[in-house]
Amino acid sequence: MKYWRKPLDQDKVKPVHGRIHLLPERCKGCGFCVKFCPRDVLEESERVNKKGYHLIDAVREDECVACGLCEAICPDFAISVTTEDEMESTSV
Repeated sequence: MKYWRKPLDQDKVKPVHGRIHLLPERCKGCGFCVKFCPRDVLEESERVNKKGYHLIDAVREDECVACGLCEAICPDFAISVTTEDEMESTSV
């Protein structure tokens, strides 16, 4: 995404990055998370779970801003998103 101007506090604010976790046994391949991701981080993959549904892959995970929309819209609670700050605090 290209902005037409740079924020004035760009040097002071660190952008939030997230990591996407998928529970393959819960995913039914509905694609809601792929359609509604504002940064186009997710795509449908060729992998299938035990039920035969196509799974979702985070192909551009470095662009994830941890908005949580995929987590909120998933009808089967198959996706969770953690921020880098949460990952650092749990590993320490």
